Order: sequence, then C-alpha cells, then structure tokens
Amino acid sequence: MKELTEVRMLKAGKYVVMDDAPCTIMSITTSKPGKHGAAKARMEGIGVFDSQKRTAVQPVTAKMYVPIIERRSGQVLSVLEDTAQIMDLEDYSTIELKIPEELKARIVPAKEISFLHYEGKYKIDIK
Repeated sequence: MKELTEVRMLKAGKYVVMDDAPCTIMSITTSKPGKHGAAKARMEGIGVFDSQKRTAVQPVTAKMYVPIIERRSGQVLSVLEDTAQIMDLEDYSTIELKIPEELKARIVPAKEISFLHYEGKYKIDIK
C-alpha cells in the first residue's frame, strides 16, 4: 500500500518510493523558485530492502508515493546458518528471512524480533 504526498511535506528519515522501490530519505534540499519555474527538491535515499542509493529531483508541488511499511513482531522458530524461520505473531504464518551479518549473534530460537513487511518483501529490523 502507498499514498500520495506532496514533496514539500517529506522529511529526512521518512519513507518515499523512488524508482519503484521504497527508500528511506537520507537528505532533502530545496532550491529557491527561479524566474520562470517552481522550487525544486533534491532527495537522496537508500532502499529499505536492497540498500541501494537513489536520488530524485522533483518540484516541491509534485506528488510522490509514500509506502506504508508495516512493522510486525515475530518469534524465531529455527536458525539455519544465515536463514531464520520466523512465525508472525499476528496471523501465525511462517516466513524464512536472510539474517544480516551484524545481527547473526542476536537472533536465536524462541526469541521475539521485529521485521518490516511491504508488498511481499520482508526484512529483519532490530534496533
């Protein structure tokens, strides 16, 4: 799910869809309006699920999609090398997620963790 929002309402740290991928806005700068044009905003973001850098330049009156990313809780059922089997605590479905290198020591069976869900994509997100 996603909703339309004006570019002027976006802030750093929020989500936006760039190149059909949900991204976290790292920085946003706006220019002054010119003699014959509108003010422009330049956004730099990092993909939530693929960690790729993306940029977008839009007029501040343009509309962009903001993804609605769900943060869910799940219980780790088992861990096999770099993959964890997690049961969603809302609907009790099970999913298999790749464990990031920096989180391998923190993910153990029977522990409750949080993960992100957006349009069939999942990512472990422990702060």
